[in-house]
Amino acid sequence: QVQLVESGGGLVHAGTSLTLSCTTSQNVFEIYTMGWYRQAPGSQRELVAEGVNGGRPNYADSVKGRFILARESANNTVYLVMDALKPEDTAVYYCVAKAPYWIGGDVSWGQGTQVTVSS
Repeated sequence: QVQLVESGGGLVHAGTSLTLSCTTSQNVFEIYTMGWYRQAPGSQRELVAEGVNGGRPNYADSVKGRFILARESANNTVYLVMDALKPEDTAVYYCVAKAPYWIGGDVSWGQGTQVTVSS
């Protein structure tokens, strides 16, 4: 079973930065699509950023130029580096790992971590 260990959420002021971490296994890190989604109160869960290992990530228009999906292979960790945070970034952020179709295509979610941005 896929293990996704999230950390890094918190309460920050608008205009500041925060980095989220998602640690998984080597196999998942190397071959799964990985990234982050978020869900604000009363809203649907939406893409923030995701991509394959070695590829260019896809970003939501609302975070382009502010957020970066980064990877550290030494510890099998995917980061969401968030800069210039806005109150509208407030949401629960979920790490996601999507298996390639040839091993079943399963989607796994982290437990979620709260990011709150005050104005």
